[in-house]
Amino acid sequence: MQIHLQSTQLKIAINSLGAELCSIKNINSIEFIWQASPSVWPRHAPVLFPIVGKLKDDFFCYNNKKHELSQHGFARDLDFELKEADTDSCTFELKQTNKTKINFPFDFTFQIKYLLLENTLVTKYAVFNPSNEPIFFSVGAHPGFNCPLLPNETFEDYYLEFEKEEFSQTLLNNGLRFDTKKSLIFPNKKLSLNKELFSNDALVFENKQVNCISLCSSKSNHKITLKCTNWPYFGIWSKKGSGEFVCLEPWYGVADSHHSNNEVTKKEGIIELASQTEFVCDFALIFT
Repeated sequence: MQIHLQSTQLKIAINSLGAELCSIKNINSIEFIWQASPSVWPRHAPVLFPIVGKLKDDFFCYNNKKHELSQHGFARDLDFELKEADTDSCTFELKQTNKTKINFPFDFTFQIKYLLLENTLVTKYAVFNPSNEPIFFSVGAHPGFNCPLLPNETFEDYYLEFEKEEFSQTLLNNGLRFDTKKSLIFPNKKLSLNKELFSNDALVFENKQVNCISLCSSKSNHKITLKCTNWPYFGIWSKKGSGEFVCLEPWYGVADSHHSNNEVTKKEGIIELASQTEFVCDFALIFT
């Protein structure tokens, strides 16, 4: 099932499977969202829950029990229930099942709300803990954007624009984090895109380094800006060598390190949510 939202500037489609954005078009029918080519990357904008990134050896431990969980969790592959919908907003909901509790032994209510305001799409995540004990989880976004947007452009015509010039990058190996950091300097706050940029996996930034980022063209005025104030982690990724899309990913959570002991209560970036409480976060996408 698909839900459609519309404003004077944008038309949006969302799949109930994974509550995943699958199309954002402007009034000129320019498609901003990657169209999930099976031969390149078969997703549009998956929601990451109840983990972000990869677990060491693909499992975590809780109360002396081992639970297997694949990279980025299971929400992206499950049907969400549509709770409400209007012309400019909709809310999807996912709850635990006997099947999810095999891999993730917690009760939860996870809601995703999309709100369209002219050329801006706000996404809000809300996780509620209905149980009598704490739950441990991460949540994040993984939207992929067509790059280039126009037929007369190339991947190399695009660049990322940041709020500052200096960053510390967390390095990855087979999806897991190294202790080693790499210092990066982006002259004029810009990083030019090229097909070799993601040869060693995603660019990962910790400690709230990215609060606003824009995907810009050097040949047109089109721009996608993502605002995620105070989100603790951020990833930038594209399929190695593809040159067809780029993902801008705000995260509340991060992949395990090579030194992880697999204990979920000690996991880097994990959110501990007390009984009968709610965690809420949001980010905005602005399309020009």
